[in-house]
Amino acid sequence: MVSDSIELAFGHLATWMPVLLRGMAANIGISVLAMAIGTVAGLVIGALSLSALRPLRVAARWWVQAFRNAPVLVLVYFTTYVFPFEWQVGQWTVPFPDWVKVVLGLALPASANVAEIFRGAIQSIPSAQWEAAQSLAFRRGQIYRLIVLPQCVRRMLPPWMNLYASITMSTSFASLVGVHDVVDAAQVASNTVARTDFTILIYFSLLMLFLLYCYPISRATRALERRHARY
Repeated sequence: MVSDSIELAFGHLATWMPVLLRGMAANIGISVLAMAIGTVAGLVIGALSLSALRPLRVAARWWVQAFRNAPVLVLVYFTTYVFPFEWQVGQWTVPFPDWVKVVLGLALPASANVAEIFRGAIQSIPSAQWEAAQSLAFRRGQIYRLIVLPQCVRRMLPPWMNLYASITMSTSFASLVGVHDVVDAAQVASNTVARTDFTILIYFSLLMLFLLYCYPISRATRALERRHARY
């Protein structure tokens, strides 16, 4: 009897697995876009935090403090309900879907964390390298482009990858604002089948999908950190 129940639960899981995988693809797409936007914005903000102009440094610091310490769920709700559901551009109405708002909500903390990663990488470069480059008549832009930034990329990569894994896990909040992601797919499946054993199995599968995607990123991050520690 128990074996029949388990077999039936796995049969339902096989039926719903393509839906879960499509939902997981949506989560991955959201995380990639959020991280791309957050990385570009974070590099700009990190550079402003090192500016010689005090107002720019203060503005960058406030951005980092505001979005680095805010709960991710609050930011997702913030972007969902602050931005309109559509834009009126002349005679055209341009929709502004919920998944785009979630991307922006996740991009905000990503930008703040990338800014800190970038600032820390810049400041970790020994001052002797700056002085040596200046003694060779390198301009400031050349020092950044040829000496500092190549080293920063190597130092930034492990924490950047950790941040991406964290952003990917935070995409699970997307279902709370109406985005059809993997969590929403699991909820629909659980409500449709309405079996306790299947509910346990579907959410265990949900856990495994995130684990299978994020764990290799974590392992690669540790390998890069060990490699960087040797140099």
